[in-house]
Amino acid sequence: MTVAATSPDNTSGLADIFDFKAYLAKAKATVEQALDQSLVPERPESLREAMRYSLLAGGKRLRPILCLAACELAGGDAAQAMPTAVALEMIHTMSLIHDDLPAMDDDDLRRGRPTNHKVYGEAVAILAGDALLTRAFEMVALRSPGVPPERLLKVVGELSLVAGAPGLVGGQVVDLESEGKEVDLETLEYIHLHKTGALLSACVITGAMIGGADDELIAALRVYARGIGLAFQIIDDILDITASSEVLGKTAGKDLIADKTTYPKLLGLEESRKRAADLVQEAKGVLKPWASKAQPLLALADYITSRDR
Repeated sequence: MTVAATSPDNTSGLADIFDFKAYLAKAKATVEQALDQSLVPERPESLREAMRYSLLAGGKRLRPILCLAACELAGGDAAQAMPTAVALEMIHTMSLIHDDLPAMDDDDLRRGRPTNHKVYGEAVAILAGDALLTRAFEMVALRSPGVPPERLLKVVGELSLVAGAPGLVGGQVVDLESEGKEVDLETLEYIHLHKTGALLSACVITGAMIGGADDELIAALRVYARGIGLAFQIIDDILDITASSEVLGKTAGKDLIADKTTYPKLLGLEESRKRAADLVQEAKGVLKPWASKAQPLLALADYITSRDR
């Protein structure tokens, strides 16, 4: 994907072309290397193996890349944000491991292969998720050399909120409580903004914090992150009923099986697609004052609605 960089007056600078495909490939390779290095040999080896099984299983790596891009937009060094980027992927992986458990979504397939509990058993899968969550905070607090302590403290606070009851956990509980029930759009958005959107938002905000962003940029990025977070989940809802398990790398149609309320169920497919597209355009709009430096974030927003998995 190659896009023309957009100037603040909303014109395309044809001389300034941003190669998103190359950017994404390079950033993903750098993230993969950092993820691999984050789990060094340690006892118990069985726990480390289970952690690595899910953490290194592939995926888009959208969350850590968002973190790195936001850090650079704020004028920071992406290398300083890498430990936090790794931490965010660890929290995301923990949520997937726990989400797949029999007590939750009871899924057998994730990223094209058996889920963690199918390979290592439920007990070890739970503990692997717990270990990844706590390792995430270790990455930020103890493995982020060169980042001012006051910035790291803000990052830890942000991650604490999104990983707990105000974020992932709260969203998951409401999601479970809503299965088999008629849910209105407000409740559905609450679930998506907390279960999925909160962590995507944290990726952008923590990266910007490490980069030294001012209050104006942080406020704009919160609006941007809310928009792409909700759009991301709407597209997930659409793909759950339009894509195959082979393409998705996870069980397709599981929302229908669990009788969950989704955007297509409430609004229909076409209106859901329109809602996602509108959210992305709104998200990109708030970054207009920084457009010359925000090409990666603008392209990542478009990528969310164009993806097929």
